Amino acid sequence: MKIQHILLLSLSLFSFNLLAAPRIAQSPEDIKPLLNGMSAPLVSLQDATGKAVELGTVLRQQDTVLVFYRGGWCPYCNLQLAALRQIEPKLEALGYQLIAVTPDSPAAIQASLKDTKGAAISYTLLSDSQFNLSSAFGVAYYLDEKTSATYLNSYKLNLNKEASSGKVVLPVPAVYILNKAGVVQYSYQHINYKVRLQPELLLLAARLAKQTDQ
Repeated sequence: MKIQHILLLSLSLFSFNLLAAPRIAQSPEDIKPLLNGMSAPLVSLQDATGKAVELGTVLRQQDTVLVFYRGGWCPYCNLQLAALRQIEPKLEALGYQLIAVTPDSPAAIQASLKDTKGAAISYTLLSDSQFNLSSAFGVAYYLDEKTSATYLNSYKLNLNKEASSGKVVLPVPAVYILNKAGVVQYSYQHINYKVRLQPELLLLAARLAKQTDQ
């Protein structure tokens, strides 16, 4: 077998393993997120009504800003969602659609939308309640037992758990810019859930991504 064929086979197997073996990290520090130039995994999510949404179909429609957030119960996430609402018209003018993904159930998404007190969110919110997308993007992690107990018992939060382990799973807050082929043009993650990408920096990255993808 020619060496070129061996290299191509090795690269193909490597790419397959990256997409076929999503993982949930033991901590935020242990995540291994998708990198620029890699392709987004095509999985099925749910909208706020519980309807199945195929990510591949959505991505092919338009360049996308994809945001992972912890849930409608998280005050830092709500601030981020509000900031995204402010810059959404500018992202649309650049040719992007804005999609925010959470491990919240569709019912929890509906409840959080009712609590916006008139500050309506017009962009798409999707449920990743089985953690398929966050784990495939490499941004999912197991919440430690002490924090889980605080959230579940003291704060009475209704958080989704992994069926096999019974552990709470959350995404590290992350932002991805994807072209219509589903290729990552830009990515941002921060292991401190209190630190979020500033809207001005997201707009700059979106503009630059358009220029480099032409």
